Amino acid sequence: MMILLLILVLAAYLGIELINKVPSQLHTPLMSGSNAISGITIVGAILATTTEGTLATVLALVALFAATVNVVGGYFVTNRMLGMFGGSPGGDA
Repeated sequence: MMILLLILVLAAYLGIELINKVPSQLHTPLMSGSNAISGITIVGAILATTTEGTLATVLALVALFAATVNVVGGYFVTNRMLGMFGGSPGGDA
């Protein structure tokens, strides 16, 4: 259990440091790419809901909800970003 807690703390620290070092111009493309990772999390959370135990099922449902919100939000941000690069309607393309 201590090893898993250590991995969690190190991963959180690494994630915070990595995000702080990324230039602001790259945040949206990286969020778009992280949708694939959240998709994998959704599959894992769905599989985890079949485990026995109330706590495991509740945690799996929370993970499923959080990953789904992340994926949907990422697609909205990506759509908005791609809309910024589109030409004006009726304009020269």
